Amino acid sequence: MASVEAAAEHERILREIESTDTNCIGPTLRSVYDGQEHGLFMEKLDVRIRNHDREIEKMCNHHFQGFVDSITELLKVRGEAQKLKSQVNETNSRLQQDGKGLISSMEELKRCRIQQRNIATTIDKLTHCLPVLEMYSRLQEQMRAKRYYPALRTLEQLEQTCLPRAGQYRFCSIMAENIPKLRTQIRDTAMMQLRDFLESIRKHSDKIGETAIKQAQVQRSLDSSVSTQPRAPSSRRSRKEAPAAVGVVTDSDAQGGSPVSEQDSGILDVEDEEEDDEVPGAQDLVDFSPVYRCLHIYTVLGLRDVFENYYRKQRRKQARLVLQPHSNMHETLEGYRRYFNQIVGFFVVEDHILHTTRGLVNRAYVEELWELALSKIVAALRTHSSYCDDPDLILDLKNLIVLFADTLQGYGFPVSQLFDMLLEMREQYGEILLKRWNITFRQVLDQDNYSPIPVSTELEYRQYTSQFPLQDPELEKLPFPKKLPFSEFVPKVYCQIKEFIYASLKYSEDLHLSSTEVDDMIRKSTNLLLTRTLSHCLQYAIKKKNVGLAELVQVIINTTHLEQSCHFLEEFISNITNVPPDTVNATKLYGTSTFKDARHGAEAEIYTSLNTKIDQFLQLADYDWLAAVQGVGTASDYLIDLIAFLKSTFSVFTNLPGKVAQTACMSACKHIATSLMQLLLDPEIRQISMGALHQLNADVKECESFARAGPVAGFQGDTLLLAFSDLRQLLDLFTQWDWSTYLADYGKSTCKYLRVNPHTALALLEKMKEMSRKNNVFAQFRKTDRDRQKLIDTIIKQLRNLIAQHHA
Repeated sequence: MASVEAAAEHERILREIESTDTNCIGPTLRSVYDGQEHGLFMEKLDVRIRNHDREIEKMCNHHFQGFVDSITELLKVRGEAQKLKSQVNETNSRLQQDGKGLISSMEELKRCRIQQRNIATTIDKLTHCLPVLEMYSRLQEQMRAKRYYPALRTLEQLEQTCLPRAGQYRFCSIMAENIPKLRTQIRDTAMMQLRDFLESIRKHSDKIGETAIKQAQVQRSLDSSVSTQPRAPSSRRSRKEAPAAVGVVTDSDAQGGSPVSEQDSGILDVEDEEEDDEVPGAQDLVDFSPVYRCLHIYTVLGLRDVFENYYRKQRRKQARLVLQPHSNMHETLEGYRRYFNQIVGFFVVEDHILHTTRGLVNRAYVEELWELALSKIVAALRTHSSYCDDPDLILDLKNLIVLFADTLQGYGFPVSQLFDMLLEMREQYGEILLKRWNITFRQVLDQDNYSPIPVSTELEYRQYTSQFPLQDPELEKLPFPKKLPFSEFVPKVYCQIKEFIYASLKYSEDLHLSSTEVDDMIRKSTNLLLTRTLSHCLQYAIKKKNVGLAELVQVIINTTHLEQSCHFLEEFISNITNVPPDTVNATKLYGTSTFKDARHGAEAEIYTSLNTKIDQFLQLADYDWLAAVQGVGTASDYLIDLIAFLKSTFSVFTNLPGKVAQTACMSACKHIATSLMQLLLDPEIRQISMGALHQLNADVKECESFARAGPVAGFQGDTLLLAFSDLRQLLDLFTQWDWSTYLADYGKSTCKYLRVNPHTALALLEKMKEMSRKNNVFAQFRKTDRDRQKLIDTIIKQLRNLIAQHHA
């Protein structure tokens, strides 16, 4: 079994040796030597070698005849090859001999062809060099003529097209070295022209803005005359007529043409134009070619971003200068106008650049500049307008701001903040108007004579009724001459109120407000005029020194008529604003309350003045409080004069409302009664005789007679006598010495002396007791005097008990 396996293994190794590359046979042989059957394997290897030798021998025997035949053929070919070689050598000799002439001809032809090629090359090189020289010559001419953008285009064509074709020549190298220098020269020159342009528009922005504002003013006039015509400022046509946007170069530009001379400063001369011509636009006043040219040049140079940044930076600096107002701008309207013109000029140029260049400035940049400008403008106007105290200047400034806002709004800039600021200025304008009208009202009141207006003709009457809406049918029926019930200040004040309303309306014009808003604004301003300014002036007129009762009476009459005219003012405002007075949420005029307050103030002043005059008469009272003998029963002189004064005064009150006259009369009587009572109870008067009481009783009777006569119509019965009832009952009690009735009926509603206060009676009794004690030194020797003294003491004691009981 082991021998079979060894034989199979040897067979495998032999096949592996036969089929494997000799370089890899080492491991196979190693396995043979490692085994135990080395000799057996060698025997098998010899057998296999012999087998292969027999196969090789068989193959050689099979192909031997063919090999012999091949050798024989090869020997025959060698002889033929010798013959062919000799023939080739012979043919070569003849060919060499015959080709000597041809070779010389070919050499000549070669030389000719080389010359021809050199000539063609030279012509070709000259063909490429001549355009370079011609273009360089043209470049020099363009540089001398300062046509820089065409020169830059020529330079670009020379560098990118012509010089590469021309080849490496010395003059080409020199040209190539000069190209960067020429570019730098062109760039610097263009930048210098741009700086000149920026400086020029900075200096002339006032003129540019003035022209743009004139255009807006003309357009607004056209819009107001032809309401159906759409609002389209003529300056917008500049966007249609503007040059091609930057980036699109025309053939004329490429060939060296320029739409505008390179020498222009940036501002065109328009002073010689006739005034009848159309107002020139920004593009007519300003030569923008330096900007376009410089932008083209920097774009070609690949420095567009540098140019844009530089332009925007410089314009921002100019914006800050333009937006800085002069310190004395508020002094004149011209200062504001110059300020606005410069700002409008600046933004008109930026708007034109925005719409005629492609990206030099964009909408975001312009809006950012405008936001900055708007905040500074509003702040400057708030500051400078606050110094103004002239309403006409404020009104002119408002119109100027509206025109300024409309101009910039026509260029697409938002101006709502300006109109908001104008509404703020409206309050300042209103305050200034109130100050002016305060002076006017005071002058009217100071110059008034406070007497009814006499009219002698129908013309005079109609003149006054045209100034003030007087509606009095009874007065119209009276014949001339006649008197109007009010004084001069009524029509003057009424006209001044209307003038104030007109002045307020002027400010509201062109603020793009609705009729309702204008109506509300005017009504609020008029209310301030009535409730604050006119009210204070009336109070000033009423309370100033040396105002007589007649003047106060006339003030009451005047304010009554002005109060009745308030609804005419309501209609007047409604007519000029076209807003019905019954509109929902419409502000009502407070004139009625103003004139009522003024009338009430005048009434109170009448009462006060009348009482003051009464006090002056009462100061003349000179009672003999120690009079022992009863007088003749006539009133005191001072009181007779006082009654006469009151009668003459109340006769003037006939034109007053009945209630006012009655109140004044009742107030005067009460004041007289109170003053006499105070005089009677004056602590400094410690002794009073019965004779003095009888004199005072006579004076009170005179006052009662005056009250009973009815100095003012409208009192019912003896109402006016009630003012003296306290004093009358007190005097009756003492003159009639009716103490038993008083003490018995005290506290009853039917008491005869119901209005006598026990404290008052006690104080007066004590004064009489003091009189009796000091003046009757010998009273103890007369029984009647002793009895009277005891009676007084008894009454005093009873009064004190009565007071104590009442207090408990």
